[in-house]
Amino acid sequence: MTVPQKRPAEDLTVTALDNRIAEEPALNGHSNGTNGHAVSFLPTLDASKITITRADPNARTVPTEAEANSGNETICTDHMITASWTAAKGWANPELKPYGPLSLMPTASVLHYATECFEGLKAFRGYDGKLRLFRPDCNAERMLMSTLRISLPGFDPKELEKLIEILMSVDGPKWLPKERAGSFLYIRPAVIGTQPQLGVQAPKEALLFITASFMPRMDLPEGGMKLHTNPEDMIRAWVGGFGYAKVGANYGPSLLATAEARSRGFGQILWLYGPEGYCTEAGASNFFMVWRTKEGQLQLVTAPLDDKLILDGVTRRSVVQLARERLAGEVEVVERKYTIDEVLEADREGRIVEAFAAGTAFFICPVSQIHHRGVDVKIPMGKEGKTGMYTAKLKGFVGDIMYGNEQHPWGVVIQEQE
Repeated sequence: MTVPQKRPAEDLTVTALDNRIAEEPALNGHSNGTNGHAVSFLPTLDASKITITRADPNARTVPTEAEANSGNETICTDHMITASWTAAKGWANPELKPYGPLSLMPTASVLHYATECFEGLKAFRGYDGKLRLFRPDCNAERMLMSTLRISLPGFDPKELEKLIEILMSVDGPKWLPKERAGSFLYIRPAVIGTQPQLGVQAPKEALLFITASFMPRMDLPEGGMKLHTNPEDMIRAWVGGFGYAKVGANYGPSLLATAEARSRGFGQILWLYGPEGYCTEAGASNFFMVWRTKEGQLQLVTAPLDDKLILDGVTRRSVVQLARERLAGEVEVVERKYTIDEVLEADREGRIVEAFAAGTAFFICPVSQIHHRGVDVKIPMGKEGKTGMYTAKLKGFVGDIMYGNEQHPWGVVIQEQE
């Protein structure tokens, strides 16, 4: 791993995060001691040491997708994986065991100081009958970054990948059977601070857990996704904050504005940033515009990652990469800051082609409207009024990899335990 260059002493958070990433081998017990820090030989997260306690396979039946998503509770599969950590003893052996409640003390760090982070990815039942994950290495690496940002323990991302694969190898055959080709399960790894001691401090105890569950399909809402820009007195993330990390503190404070937007008939907030009104994210998803410049150049535009304001979404990353590879010469892919005023101007001049949100939950979802301070921007939705041409193309590129229509390194096949 490349050691980041030194930063000014005033950049406390970024410097601390850089140092922890550089020292990660020491945290995981693999240091050679050459970096001036003490060598640690505490146990690392090790998927090969997992213990397995199976649930009764007949105790629960698998609901239909509609049944699973009809209530107020997320329906999870038969098993979950847990692994505990302490500063004194390192990582305990992971356990695969029947899905059920966790036990926490009322003074657990996570309940008071938001010491938690999580990931979201899906397992897909391909049309070729195989079970796949989509780029799980990206999620595992991002989760390591999030844990370190929130002062939780480090781990080898490859071991997290292996644990996810183990869970799906056990539960995939029953909960995502081959006759449900074109369906998916949602996988949620999370790490929480569990030390039962009040006080603002990095927790000395933590718990990793992984669940798999049903999730509604959200990529084709009736009439497309409608966005309402955020109130002037509220933002979701800020430069110098933690919008780039997948921590719960990014989400809870946004729910008030989202609920108000939905009461007005809109699905999500288009989050703007700064007095300039930079377009950042659509709800918790990355946001893309397809438009023509004043000179007539067709562009796919999305907010940049360099200021660490937004999440480096796996779907976003994939869209950008595939668009550059497969739409070269047709569409210019641009990652830059752009404002809501630019969107309004492009609308007035008839230069908007289409727009979409991209993320694990919403996949690639067409956007049909943006409402900003009393002004409605109507966004084209293609000839049939369902999705734009480029939104559909990109969705097809990614979806074909997910469901096995295209054999690609990003689609990781799971060896199932029948």
